[in-house]
Amino acid sequence: MGHEPASKTVAVIVAHPDDETLWAGGTILSQPTWNWFITTLCRASDRDRAPKFFQALEVLGARGTMGDLDDGPDQEPLAENVVQETILQLLPQTHFDLILSHSPAGEYTRHRRHEEIGNGVITLWQAGALSTEELWIFAYDDRRKQHLPRAIQTASIYYNIPEPIWQKKYSIITSIYGFEKNGFEAETTPRMEAFWKFTNPLDAKQWLENKGFHHEGSAAI
Repeated sequence: MGHEPASKTVAVIVAHPDDETLWAGGTILSQPTWNWFITTLCRASDRDRAPKFFQALEVLGARGTMGDLDDGPDQEPLAENVVQETILQLLPQTHFDLILSHSPAGEYTRHRRHEEIGNGVITLWQAGALSTEELWIFAYDDRRKQHLPRAIQTASIYYNIPEPIWQKKYSIITSIYGFEKNGFEAETTPRMEAFWKFTNPLDAKQWLENKGFHHEGSAAI
């Protein structure tokens, strides 16, 4: 990842408890001097996952909040303004050195909440409602379910997590969140992490529009 400043104020904005660990856990654990704030927009009333999220935050060395947007099995679309307002309500401030969040394409085929939040973060940044020096968008793909999600080698940032860091990340997924070792989450837990990096909101918005990340139909869970 190269030389990084000793301290940064960083927001990680995700859909669900565990997304922060799956897609960015190695990065979070590798930068213990950074001021991490993690917010998940769903599952605040989930009596199983909510306590586990705060246990994960302790291991990650982060503070955080939870929202409770609808996350039912039907994955009905959420209004864009609802997603955006929820993001702003959950964050303790609106300026950061760095923000990490979902890709508008999601990390696998497919989850509507991931896509909606990725869109929402880019839109808020472009509108000036969120301020950050850099935006890192999770860069993973499953080639339309041909394989488990993998880090995209051509992304702006692509690196191998050191084994001790990966073991800690994997332990959060299996020991804290309690996912079975032969289940999707545990088998997915990437050893490589990757991000699309943007330093200009107009570039991020143009990237979003050029990629055409607009999905129709029902979403997979």
